[in-house]
Amino acid sequence: MLDVARRGPARRRGTGRIESAPFDVAGGDLDFDASSEAIVEARAAASAVDPERLRIRRWVQPRTALCLLVDRSGSMGGKPLATSAVTAAAVAFRAPDDFSVVSFAKGSVVVKAQDVAAPVEVVVDGVLALRGHGTTDVAGALAVAGRQLGRSSAGRKVAILLSDCRPTEAGDVLAAAGSLDELAIIAPAGDADAATELARAVGATLTTVTGPTDAADAVSRVLE
Repeated sequence: MLDVARRGPARRRGTGRIESAPFDVAGGDLDFDASSEAIVEARAAASAVDPERLRIRRWVQPRTALCLLVDRSGSMGGKPLATSAVTAAAVAFRAPDDFSVVSFAKGSVVVKAQDVAAPVEVVVDGVLALRGHGTTDVAGALAVAGRQLGRSSAGRKVAILLSDCRPTEAGDVLAAAGSLDELAIIAPAGDADAATELARAVGATLTTVTGPTDAADAVSRVLE
């Protein structure tokens, strides 16, 4: 499962920007405007400039935070369970320092929290331990994703919903989806009508997945 999940890493998306940061010999151009006072004072005192008072300007790429929502309301044996596990591993490989995994049916369970480190093997084991049962609270799961992603300072925050997107619990799914920065949906191939309707309604990215061997590519497709 881990080998399959490593395929097709997602490309980093987003425009780089220049930021001002403390002086670092590893890289960056001296920010003369922000450092001028320290330079002038050091010259007047005929002393060396204190590097802790210097600033640099450097290009940074936006980080991406991911929250995977795994629908466990239906059958979680065989292919669906393997697909969920590989998808979780693919998410972990693409955002190893900033991701969460949440399983949901009538209620939601945080398998791996956004701000808690965990080896990918532990995350996969947690998903493999899931058992399918109960009704489907899509709105509640999306709300949990929003809270998990809210713990991140990343420039891009994406909730990935692995589900057929048919809610059987009351809740405003459109409002919950609209509160997220970005929603991507991975629906089972051949059962994507409700997912397609939701994606169109909220402007989410949508793809389908045929099984565990396609899961890593599905994650790449929705992130790109």
